[in-house]
Amino acid sequence: MFANKAPPKKVLLIATQQIGDVLLCTPLLKSMRMAWPNAIIDVLVYKNTSGILAGNADCNNVIESDNHPNLSAYLKLLKTIFKQYDLAVTSQGNDRAHQYAFLAGKTRIGLIPNLKRKHWWKKISCKRWSLLEEDNTHTVIQNLLLADLMGINRQYELTPPNLSSADVLPRLNQLLNFSFSDTAYTIVHPLPMWQYKRWTDAGWIALIQHLLDKGHQVIITGGPAIAEINYGENLAKNFLGSASGKVISLVGKTSFAEMSALLTQSKLYVGPDTATTHLAAACGTPTLAIFGPTNPVKWAPWPFGYHQEKSPWQRFSSQYQLVNNVMLLQGRGVCVPCHKAGCDNHNNSHSRCLDELPAERVIEALAVLLKYKSAAPLLTLV
Repeated sequence: MFANKAPPKKVLLIATQQIGDVLLCTPLLKSMRMAWPNAIIDVLVYKNTSGILAGNADCNNVIESDNHPNLSAYLKLLKTIFKQYDLAVTSQGNDRAHQYAFLAGKTRIGLIPNLKRKHWWKKISCKRWSLLEEDNTHTVIQNLLLADLMGINRQYELTPPNLSSADVLPRLNQLLNFSFSDTAYTIVHPLPMWQYKRWTDAGWIALIQHLLDKGHQVIITGGPAIAEINYGENLAKNFLGSASGKVISLVGKTSFAEMSALLTQSKLYVGPDTATTHLAAACGTPTLAIFGPTNPVKWAPWPFGYHQEKSPWQRFSSQYQLVNNVMLLQGRGVCVPCHKAGCDNHNNSHSRCLDELPAERVIEALAVLLKYKSAAPLLTLV
């Protein structure tokens, strides 16, 4: 698109999505930075997700928006972005993202949800567009289709948040009862945002006990919600006594940049379908991702060092899949993955495939991951 034209001087990437989605946009952001090293590249995100871009050298400014802005907040945002950019790129197909792109950029590129008549104005607004594909295209690759439309080279690496050691080390050493840079530990992230992605309490207890029996120091992590904090503290209480101090809950206590530093040093990470699992994979940490209803072809973590134009993952394996530093373990069932929000198709639904996933399968997969974590790149076992 810009091959025979002057490169854009100011670019806005619109990624008003959830935390994991923003992280999965960073290869597109890096592609833009590598193509236009002198451009000002800003990223528009929701306030609660901006921390995932902390220290990201590929963007000049992070512009924050409320998830549901009132009139005052909307006018303030409009004043910041209105006709300020040569190019606006939206990594999603919803109406508001395309409205922001129309208001901000002289030229627009974006994703279109489908070819239904109601989206006609998005196709007219965009200089170039690509259809959003929900089943067979990984989100990283979906985003990089926009790089193709811009005529720039794809970059496949995710960029975790990154701050200097001086910014994160004192805080982490304060939170822990050991020096995190000198002690081997495993991170367990048990609670996703939604019930339908959850594994069982008994499963996590059995897994942590297994890790303790193998001599691991265990750190439990999670988000700032009260329910997550209480869950992490109660889970750690199961291991008081002889294991006192060997299981620590940091749920709700770390920023994204601090979490990134913890993950980079971690011997191992185990977690469900959640943003932190994507972050663990991006940090190069040996990662065991526990999946149930979610389609892994589209949403499983992007393995560190994976640079191919197809999804790393198959739709289902009755055993496990291992690509680079990430092992994907799915619950079993003829319906897996159903692509629904659990068996009752709502966020607070249970998922039988996860409820019936025994701890023995997770522990067995963990042993395989530890055995192969130093294997050559692009090792795939199914």
